[in-house]
Amino acid sequence: MRTILLAVLIMVTGLCQAQQVTVEESEQTVNGIVRRGQQLTVQLDPKTVEKSWKDYLGQKAGKVKSSKGTLTVEGAVIDTISNQPMRVLSTVGSTATGSNVWWSLDMGTAYVNKVATPKEYAAAESFMRGFARKLYREDVLRQINEAEDVLRATKSEQERVVKQANDIQASIEKNKKRKQELEAELVRNADDLKQLEKDVVNNQKQQEVSRQRVLDMEKAVEAVRAKLMEIK
Repeated sequence: MRTILLAVLIMVTGLCQAQQVTVEESEQTVNGIVRRGQQLTVQLDPKTVEKSWKDYLGQKAGKVKSSKGTLTVEGAVIDTISNQPMRVLSTVGSTATGSNVWWSLDMGTAYVNKVATPKEYAAAESFMRGFARKLYREDVLRQINEAEDVLRATKSEQERVVKQANDIQASIEKNKKRKQELEAELVRNADDLKQLEKDVVNNQKQQEVSRQRVLDMEKAVEAVRAKLMEIK
């Protein structure tokens, strides 16, 4: 029970922690070329983030190819950023507190950056923040589901303990009733014993009376025989 409660507390604490989203301009070397792009930092597991990011790009930008840790979308069209097809290069890495998602948007004539393409840069930042919000919502829902599972398990354990208590109480009552029955039976047995002892005493008296009657009858028979012997 204490373990279950501790798990719930940990989950609640995780839900209450501030979930930070950071997007900043950053350079990375991809395929031997230094490229300028944006980096999103989230406090979530890298494997989960990478899978979700790949799916998100596939839904929003186009077919995603993966090679040696680099995600590529050729001819990507993200209307919220640009109406022109773009080449997207992206990587997902880990940090001390979570994960980072980096991407570079090649518009053909320029890379999306703060100075040269501020409008597109702001739209791309909004795109990444939208992805982060989606991640955090999914993570919170997952934690809620886990907390609800723990709650259900806790309720089941409580019901089991209550049932056990009721069963124990029922056994106690049954034991008390049996004890009363045995005590009543012992009283009856004691009364039966007293009656049997009285019956033994009465039987002994009856035997004495019966024996005396036999002796009296034997004497009477002898007397009659004696009178018969006197008749000649």
